[in-house]
Amino acid sequence: MSSDGGGIVALLALGPASATALYWTLYRYYRNTDKSHAFERETAVVAAPVTGNDRKVHTVTGTEQRRISGDNVHDHRQRVTKMSPGSSAIGSPRTSG
Repeated sequence: MSSDGGGIVALLALGPASATALYWTLYRYYRNTDKSHAFERETAVVAAPVTGNDRKVHTVTGTEQRRISGDNVHDHRQRVTKMSPGSSAIGSPRTSG
């Protein structure tokens, strides 16, 4: 037996300790539990009366119409346009035609 038994025990204990530290670091990095947005605490929701009307716009009863008006089944590229590099697709639909 060698007299350096404490070094071997320390080396063996270093494996599980480093694995635990790595797991905890990765868990904190990917979960971001300390940086999460708490909607209930950090968001002010202001209630407002509902506005609008209940007017019917268009109804289809039964199976009289086989297709939806304005569909693009046969010409699927009709509404597709190439966007310029500086434009944003969110909130601004671009149609041609």
